[in-house]
Parts: sequence; C-alpha cells; structure tokens
Amino acid sequence: MNVALILSYDGTAYHGWQVQKNGASVQQTLTEAVEKLLGCKTYLSGVGRTDAGVHARRYVANFKIDTCTIPLDRLPLALNAQLPEDIAVLAAAEVPAAFDARFCCTKKEYAYYVYPSRLPDPFLAGRAYRHPYPVDLTRMQEGAQRFVGRQDFAAVRSTGTPVKSTVRTVFHCEVERCTAFGFDGYMGATAPLIRIRVCGDGFLYNMVRAIAGTLLYVGSGKLSPGEVTEILQQGMRAQAGPTLPAHGLYMNRLWYEKTPELAPYRLDE
Repeated sequence: MNVALILSYDGTAYHGWQVQKNGASVQQTLTEAVEKLLGCKTYLSGVGRTDAGVHARRYVANFKIDTCTIPLDRLPLALNAQLPEDIAVLAAAEVPAAFDARFCCTKKEYAYYVYPSRLPDPFLAGRAYRHPYPVDLTRMQEGAQRFVGRQDFAAVRSTGTPVKSTVRTVFHCEVERCTAFGFDGYMGATAPLIRIRVCGDGFLYNMVRAIAGTLLYVGSGKLSPGEVTEILQQGMRAQAGPTLPAHGLYMNRLWYEKTPELAPYRLDE
C-alpha cells in the first residue's frame, strides 16, 4: 500500500527536508520514526526540498509498505510519539500506487513573513525576518503583480542544482498584513507582520526568498514596481533584491487536484 503523510514542521534544527551527510534532516528523522514503528525499511518521497531553516505549515510525504500493521487513523499518534516536537504528523491516508508526493502536486504556495520593527521580538526570532525600516505595502503589492504569469525567473534564483529551464508559472503573488501567528507579540508591541505569498507550478533555488527581498526593495523605494518587470526581462540576478534569510519562509499550501484521497485534509486552505 502507498501511504501519504500530512505533516508540519519547524525547520530551525534541520538541514532542510532532504537527507544530508552533515546534519539532521526532516526526511531522515521521519524515515527513522516510520521504520522503527513499522519494523521495515522504506523510502519517503517529499513534496519539495525545503532548505535548511525553512518551515512547513503543510507538507506531504509518501512511502510504500506491504502491510501497515497500525490503522491509518492511529498512525499519526503513533508516529508523533517517536518524533521530536518540532515535527508533527497531522494525518495519514492511503493513496493510489502511482501517487508521488512531489510529482502529483499541481501547485505549491510559499509564504514569507517579515516583521517590520526596529526592536527585536523574542517570540518571532527564527519565525520571521525583522526589517527595521518603513515600507510601502501598496508599492510592494504593485511590484508583486509583476511576478505573476509564465516567464523566466532567472533574475530571482541562486546558483544551485542545475535546471533545464528557468521558466516557471506564478499563479498569484500577494503582499498583505497578518497577525503574528495568532498572538500579539512581546508585551503587545509587535506590529502586524507582512506576509508575501507566492503560488506557482514550481520554484527555482531560493526563488521565493529572492522575490521577497526584491519586494522589500520596492517597498523601501530602492526599486520601482516597473523596474521589477525590467529586471525579470534582463534576467540579471545582481539587479534584483537580496535573498532573505531562510527562517522567514514557510511551505504554506499545497494542491493535489488529481488526488481526491487528500481532499478531506484541506491542504489548500
């Protein structure tokens, strides 16, 4: 049987999703928990290779096993008893044999959180990027729309894994204010966070973090919204904004439009 796990995790302590030789990864930690619990060797395929320090509000992985000795409705509780508290399995579902968490995902949305304040907030450390300068959200939102569509995103990628093409489709890119993860922050002084949401059919290495850095440049007046279009057309990484730190980035929503078995888990909400 093919089992899909829906999980979330805080990526602070991990070198990303994928197994690494030089440090702990989410994939390795989860694989060890599955193998210990079920008493067999298996391989977990994940929806994406989140980088070191990146978090996941929603994440899907799948593994194949001859027989699962634990009922799927009880599997999350059993796995969570084996896992550290910064990784949580939320649900488990049987999916078709051909299902792969990575290749069956039709759209992904990442969210980048910016904390606009001159003062640090200990409750947001490692959760959002602190930006100590004022920004114009209207300009940022206007700049964000320049990323929407099917186009070449070479200007907002870092060198890394080689790819055949730097063309991707961005379905939406939004800049908005939001509350600080359900609480008001240190002594009530925290300003609302800025959330940058980018949804696409695939992403280049550090693409969302570079988009977020470019939009902060737009909001700070270092770039105009119109210059975003020019930068994308010219494809020069040095002309765009910086790649922001990993700790502000979250895998936020996922779409599995051809896998009805995952529909009850509301991954796209």
